Amino acid sequence: MSKVTVTEFKDEGISVVSPKGNFVGGDETDELRDTIKKLSEEGNEKLIIDLGDVTYLNSTALGVLISAHTNYAKRNGKIKICQLNKNLENLFVITKLALIFDAYPTLDEAIASFSK
Repeated sequence: MSKVTVTEFKDEGISVVSPKGNFVGGDETDELRDTIKKLSEEGNEKLIIDLGDVTYLNSTALGVLISAHTNYAKRNGKIKICQLNKNLENLFVITKLALIFDAYPTLDEAIASFSK
């Protein structure tokens, strides 16, 4: 069963990747990486990763997010994240990823941030 869904907002050119569950370096993490890579190869420049249904990310999954950020930055693209739970928020602060990723409380706010 797929652990990653993609929603497209064609008018704004925004893609939303919504992973679900625990991401601990197995098939689910590969699926997340492959999904983001495919969007990148298709020329997507505005990506939101909605972490509202993610309960855990290990270092491998964080590495996927970091390499995606690097890839998008090289192409003048942007990745934003939204709906971090308290545990993920703490993880992003501790790992200093909070300084790299723009994080928003809701998906709507993340979408709106692209038009500012």
